[in-house]
Parts: sequence; structure tokens; C-alpha cells
Amino acid sequence: MRSRDGDHSFTFSTAQIIFFLLLCSSALFADEYLISYRYLVKNAALYNETLDISKAMKPCQGTTYTTIQFPRENNESLKEILQKNSELFHNFLAKIGFFIDNKEETYNGLHTSTTILTLKTTCFKVDFNDNFVKISPLK
Repeated sequence: MRSRDGDHSFTFSTAQIIFFLLLCSSALFADEYLISYRYLVKNAALYNETLDISKAMKPCQGTTYTTIQFPRENNESLKEILQKNSELFHNFLAKIGFFIDNKEETYNGLHTSTTILTLKTTCFKVDFNDNFVKISPLK
């Protein structure tokens, strides 16, 4: 549309406004990651620990039911943040629920025990901010 002095007025169509709002709101959504964890203890000593993290390739279904926050410095990755705060993260995973497999055997007077803590692959919403990261599992 033209004004009387020949300049074009600055107007948006409805489609342009919707596209702009969707583009802005997509930056506000948290990323989704699949996290699995396995902790193996043999004879009361840590034997192996495995933390697998991958970005979800398609949207996860479910709602968040609990949240934990960790401080973030220098654009650290999710794995670096979780390793730096491993004790708090283990306590958080214990609230979510581990699968625990315990085996004890005695053979010729020698006692052995093996305990495996496993978090099955779970989808987490992860919201990265400048100073912290907020992690919420989906139910």
C-alpha cells in the first residue's frame, strides 16, 4: 500500500506475523536428549561407569515431573556438566528410579558381589541458559 507522498508503508501479512512468532518461540523451547546410565560395582569397588547422551532425533512424548539445575560455565556441553556434578546427578537419578541387579556368591570361602545400577534410556528436556542448565525427565 502506498501513502500519498509515494513511500511504501511498513505492513506485515498474517502469514509473515505467524512465521515470525514461530521462529521466535522455537528458541524458547528446551532441547530433548536421550540419556542412559550404567554403574557397575564389583566387590565394593567401582568397576565401570557408562553415561550415554544423544540428542533426540524426533520429539519425545510425555510431561516433565521433576527438575534439577546445574551451574554452567564457558558453554560447557551437557556431558561435561553432568560429569562435573556427578554426585548430585546420581542422587537425582536415584529419585527417578534405577534398575538394580545384585549378585552375591561364595565359592571355596571366597565371597564376591556384583551390583549394577541402570537407568534405562530416558528422554530429558534440557534448557541451556548462560549461567545454568535445567534438566527435566519426561514421564
